[in-house]
Amino acid sequence: MRKIVFDIETQNFFHDVGKHDPALLDISLLAIHDSLDNSYKSFLHSELRDLWPILEKADLLIGYNSEYFDIPLLNKYYPGDLTQIKHVDLMKEIKKTLGRRLGLNAVAKATLGIEKSGHGSQGLVWWKNGEIEKLRDYCIQDVKITKELYEYALRNGYVKYEDLGTVKDIKLDTSWWEKQEVSSMTHTIPF
Repeated sequence: MRKIVFDIETQNFFHDVGKHDPALLDISLLAIHDSLDNSYKSFLHSELRDLWPILEKADLLIGYNSEYFDIPLLNKYYPGDLTQIKHVDLMKEIKKTLGRRLGLNAVAKATLGIEKSGHGSQGLVWWKNGEIEKLRDYCIQDVKITKELYEYALRNGYVKYEDLGTVKDIKLDTSWWEKQEVSSMTHTIPF
């Protein structure tokens, strides 16, 4: 099974576009982990065409808040429909059990004992200042954390969070995550 873990950084904020709609934002950089060769790669907005063949060969997309944010934003650029690829949004899975959303950093800290290397707003500053390597490193670090959380949840059936000083488990139904499905997506690669 080819799994792609991904994360997106943007060129602007919601207040810049006047509406809380991810599809109105612009991508600055996207990072992935590709299970096919166990590699991390990143793509600037101008390089997204190089990403499409990778995504089209994926059996599973994995993200954090990706159903609400990343997929709608990325679909704005993609000539097909990325919602046709099987997808696990870890934040959505956590919300199903816990009843509320938790940030990536909170779950990573309690589950893995690691923290994000920064905040999304810093990414926007790095983009505007032309500090692409800082942005790239930050985005890849988020992908690494998401990948480790996914693998932890798959192995253990739960992730953790801290609630009023107590670390608690969040049980997740991972039974469907890696079941193979036939994809009927629209491809952009000519045959």
